[in-house]
Amino acid sequence: MSDSIKHECGVAMLRLLKPLSYYQEKYGSSLYGLNKMYLLMEKQHNRGQDGVGLANIKLDVDPGKRYISRKRSVATNPIQDVFKQVNKRFIELEKNDPEKLKDPQWMKENMPFTGELFLGHLRYGTFGGNTIEQCHPFLRQSNWKTRNLVLAGNFNMTNVDELFQQLVDLGQHPKKKADTVTILEKIGHFLDEANDEIYYKHKDKFTKKEITNVIEDELDVQDILTQSAKYWDGGYVMCGLMGHGDAFALRDPNAIRPAYYYKDDEIVVVASERSVIQTSFDVNIDDVKEIKSRICSNH
Repeated sequence: MSDSIKHECGVAMLRLLKPLSYYQEKYGSSLYGLNKMYLLMEKQHNRGQDGVGLANIKLDVDPGKRYISRKRSVATNPIQDVFKQVNKRFIELEKNDPEKLKDPQWMKENMPFTGELFLGHLRYGTFGGNTIEQCHPFLRQSNWKTRNLVLAGNFNMTNVDELFQQLVDLGQHPKKKADTVTILEKIGHFLDEANDEIYYKHKDKFTKKEITNVIEDELDVQDILTQSAKYWDGGYVMCGLMGHGDAFALRDPNAIRPAYYYKDDEIVVVASERSVIQTSFDVNIDDVKEIKSRICSNH
């Protein structure tokens, strides 16, 4: 698939594989991931200026603490607008208490967008109006971490009516007949089923609190995606994050939409263009691989 395809939405996903303290020590900032996301999205700005969104998930956060953050914008310069909103608190911290910027643990416990998983999206509108509600990433929320789903993609499903009806037949009441909503809820349905199956398998052996950890360990993301994508028809690349830390990137079987990834011992990164990963992380272009079908990353 050529890198030269334009006028399609862009995606960027980043998973930090080390603690924030590692990036603070090696690169001089706990905001290494956030800064790299800006590069990944800015270098793909040609893929969409109708709207931009950014989401972040923190791992191993105590109950009662916010661990999912999201900002979206349909401003004239949406990339700059989103990162201006996100960086505002860091700028204030640098002005008022700069030492805390050097404390990775404090940053993670107290500041948004300091987690290990990032998902960004640049929207090139092909459906509906240009409103904030149509900006990815989309979020399916729950009080159970393993049922939370953040999704962004570059896709055009040709059988939206059929997919919508499948959700209705499942007993759901979708809020909109749009490919993004139907895909989100389809994956969400099988994610819920997988959660329930693991719960009932172990409910007599563990407490409900303990089963939460068991579910995190036993969720089979690849199986969930396989079941979800069974009736999808169209071109797509989509990336998703789950609240407990699993992540995935999924591409249509005909490779209509472009997607690439790179992995080393510090990061896993996915983007719509190969050269964007190469220049953002200063890696050899031969080390940036094309996604053939799907990749999954366990927390």
